[in-house]
Amino acid sequence: MARMGGRRHLKALAAPAFWPILRKEYKWTVKPRPGPHPMERSLPLLLIVRDVLGYAKTAREARKLIAEGNFKIDGVVRRDYKFPVSFMDVIEVVKTGELYRFLPYPVKFFKLELIPREEATIKPLRIENKTTVKGGHIQLNLYDGRNVLVKVKDPRNPVEDVYDVGGTLIVTIPSMEIKGYISFDIGRIALVVGGKAVGRVGRIKSITWGWRKETTVVTLEDPRGNLFQTSLNYIYIIGVDKPIIKLPEGAWP
Repeated sequence: MARMGGRRHLKALAAPAFWPILRKEYKWTVKPRPGPHPMERSLPLLLIVRDVLGYAKTAREARKLIAEGNFKIDGVVRRDYKFPVSFMDVIEVVKTGELYRFLPYPVKFFKLELIPREEATIKPLRIENKTTVKGGHIQLNLYDGRNVLVKVKDPRNPVEDVYDVGGTLIVTIPSMEIKGYISFDIGRIALVVGGKAVGRVGRIKSITWGWRKETTVVTLEDPRGNLFQTSLNYIYIIGVDKPIIKLPEGAWP
């Protein structure tokens, strides 16, 4: 019986530190299903419904609400209570019309930010890597595990390919239509999605290149003029002159 619990669930003590669960009260917690986000930076939908939004008191109640189709992630009804939700995902409570974006937040690691409906149709997605596929078309592999195909007329001169790794693609959800692009560059506004500076927002001032992304250091300036640093791995571009998404109060003027 214990072996079955180990496969289906996750020991509470082994769960990521930012999960809002009672580790001393419960031995097991829900294990997120393999999906678009790794466990280290995601939260199962059940925990969002029960522990963050407070729509249920027990796991059974939360599973029932989710199975009934009461919650959408990025515009799609999700009935799997183990579905992993992470940064930039949009959560919709169908019956109330409430819309939240899952954002990194200082110290606590994440926050559900209430957003207006007009913003809920877009999603900024960091380009993780890009590959050339059959026909010379370009495939962009994005932060949430999805891919977008950029078709080119002439593979020898792919003028349509203006996208670089580290830049941010702005897409519609759930259709994944490209609406815009922000390149990675000095002066861009970035949100930190990991490390000690998680959740902080700043304008990129300089980049000290290392051998790998992990060893490349980015220096940013926050709205109050304070300089701070983080790894390139944690940089997520969200704007040029101003952020393109609603941020927690105080993060940006």
